[in-house]
Amino acid sequence: MARIFAYIVHKSGLADDSAAELAAAAAKIDPAASPTAILTGWGPELDAVSDALRASYAEVWKIANEKLAHPNAELVRKALVQVLPPGSIVLLPHDYFGIDLGPGLSIKLNSAFVSDVVAIEGVEGTCVKAVRQEFGGQVSTHVRCDLSTGAVVNVRPGAFKPLESAAVSGTVVDKSSEVSALEAKRRYLETIVAESGDVDITRQQILVSIGRGIQEKDNVAIAQELADAMGAAVSCSRPVVDAKWMEKSRQVGSSGQTVKPKVYLACGISGSFQHLAGLKGNPFIVAINKNPKAPIFQVADVGIVDDILEFLPELTAKVREVSGGKAIAARTGR
Repeated sequence: MARIFAYIVHKSGLADDSAAELAAAAAKIDPAASPTAILTGWGPELDAVSDALRASYAEVWKIANEKLAHPNAELVRKALVQVLPPGSIVLLPHDYFGIDLGPGLSIKLNSAFVSDVVAIEGVEGTCVKAVRQEFGGQVSTHVRCDLSTGAVVNVRPGAFKPLESAAVSGTVVDKSSEVSALEAKRRYLETIVAESGDVDITRQQILVSIGRGIQEKDNVAIAQELADAMGAAVSCSRPVVDAKWMEKSRQVGSSGQTVKPKVYLACGISGSFQHLAGLKGNPFIVAINKNPKAPIFQVADVGIVDDILEFLPELTAKVREVSGGKAIAARTGR
């Protein structure tokens, strides 16, 4: 089996939650493999992330270059091609950056490419059997990817639960000297931080999140009543913002806010990768959707097939009954 690498996304000196998920995906490809973490960047933050990853990866490759101080898939692609050995299997998170990086990287490495992988069913000969989603998650496609010349695999965030394994004491290998001058036709300008509204959903431990299944603006009050009973906040998916039923600051996803709640109630949300990209920290996900084939059920810890307009009021009543009228989050010391 070829060597497996996990490209680690990081920010402010902290590795993204996908770091642990990619290790879990690697174990599905080859249970005996010891994947190598590889990351790019510049400055003390890169060193901090590299050192932290030693606890979960036996080997960590870092590429420090001033041109890589800000996200630029064009530059990262050029750097990775110079250090990755032939036939490498490279795992990337299927987020906005991974989508930019992956296809071109596979071309440069002359390897296979599979995007938005939600499950890996093992290896058959030289082919890995993977499951990906199409048509907004309405169809699951089973594919075989030939690993004989390597592969680039984009893994959907949240699809693979981190493994519970003993800490290791890995080694950091500095590959910076192997990368020649980096130039790109595009350049980083600035990072625009999403505006926070009256409620900062990024600081909430419990979120009641609504999607297209809420049907109309007046029904948002149903979700708000449940959130009040739970001591939670209401968030939403992009269609709700596009319909102007809630403000942009309440949106979870790649084009909205990134949240790390302990409990996430996905109500009438299909579960596109753009939405799931905004969920970090492996929250306990409860999905409620009347479509039993909704993609959200593949990542949910608990799935309930029902109409949210009928189910949420009943859940609210039961929460109030059990909690004696006191918000659950308040009772748990949030």
